[in-house]
Amino acid sequence: MSDAGAPEIGREGLAQILEGRSDEEINEFATQAGVDTLLGQIFEGMCAAFVPERAAGQSAVAQWDVSAPDGSHTVQVKMADGQCTAAPGAAESPRVTLALTLPDFLRFIAGQLDGMQAFMSGKLKLSGDMMFATTMQNWFNA
Repeated sequence: MSDAGAPEIGREGLAQILEGRSDEEINEFATQAGVDTLLGQIFEGMCAAFVPERAAGQSAVAQWDVSAPDGSHTVQVKMADGQCTAAPGAAESPRVTLALTLPDFLRFIAGQLDGMQAFMSGKLKLSGDMMFATTMQNWFNA
């Protein structure tokens, strides 16, 4: 999903970029980097961090709805048969849907926003199997 020539920044690099930045500054960074390119790299990294043994033979589809300055970006992440794949677009019947603004999504991915705190404060909106959202986190390396 990443563009050739687009630098990979990794979770730590992303955390450094986001540190102390306002939502507006984060949106500006994402727009300059290319929202689709940035999201593509993040979801590639997410799939690379998938640990099939932790899923214990289970399968699921999670849908991410990310609100960015240029509109909403929807990505489905399929975890099945020991593999994790991500593709743009809505899933037919996701087990869970997670919705965040782009700055909060990036902070969540970078480990700067706790999922439970984000949910309790209204920054993360969940629909579907909410308990699975916490289980799903354990299927990935941080």
